[in-house]
Amino acid sequence: MAPTISGFDYHRVPVAEGVSLNAAVGGSGTPIVLLHGFPQTHLMWRHVAADLAADHTVICPDLRGYGVSDKPAETGPETYAKRTMAADIVALARALGHERFALAGHDRGALVTIRAGLDHPETITHLASLDVLPTLDMWEVLHGVTAAVGFHLFLMAQPPGLPEQMIAASPDAFFGHFLDIWTNDPQAIPADVRAAYLEACRDAVPSIVADYRASAGIDVAHDQADRDAGNRLRMPVTVLQQDWGAALGFDAAALWSAWAPDLRHTTVSHGHFMAEEAPQQITAELRELLSR
Repeated sequence: MAPTISGFDYHRVPVAEGVSLNAAVGGSGTPIVLLHGFPQTHLMWRHVAADLAADHTVICPDLRGYGVSDKPAETGPETYAKRTMAADIVALARALGHERFALAGHDRGALVTIRAGLDHPETITHLASLDVLPTLDMWEVLHGVTAAVGFHLFLMAQPPGLPEQMIAASPDAFFGHFLDIWTNDPQAIPADVRAAYLEACRDAVPSIVADYRASAGIDVAHDQADRDAGNRLRMPVTVLQQDWGAALGFDAAALWSAWAPDLRHTTVSHGHFMAEEAPQQITAELRELLSR
């Protein structure tokens, strides 16, 4: 039996035509939605969600294209644009009775979180991003041989066909590679959870690639339009990330400050999967954000 978040109820919620999301819901109080990253599912929040549920309504969905949420075929760049995926999350929260809510995301989920904050500023009360840069900045800082760390970004940016075929030929090796190299503490992802992640990814190669392909195209265009218009994140923002800037030659806090006037930026020493490696710290940071 696949692992779940203990004490949470599971719902399948329609959010768009032909698209329903799987969501774990627990606790009571002011709402916070937690969005997972790659190559994971909502389970990455299992520790943090259980803690926050003591005094918040916590909603942990599988993103469109991931986990056991629906995986619509990519009919154009909009299918997996972060704008579309952000609209899914707003629709999910409203269907569960929440017109306004806090939003935290890790990795791919953080990109959806950022887009939701820009597109729905009256809906998102607080925003947390774990271990990413905004899409436009990410592509601008990746250059030269140091960009090899993001080889998967370039692979999945290619036109449909080749990346899907290559990844589907050995999905466990591909997705497992990131689970191995992005964690400082392998015990943070136990065998049953790792197996659940790999099974979910194995069944979602086309949609995962489409998500990344959108980030090399339409998502960049949307970010550029916001930058040109001077649009910024109006709500309190907390950013937690590893010190990628030291390796890639950029000042992450400065890049984030351009997007978020009310910013708390913290560099952490944990691996990429920080909500699983250091759940107590991540929970404390989210509680601090919610108090602002």
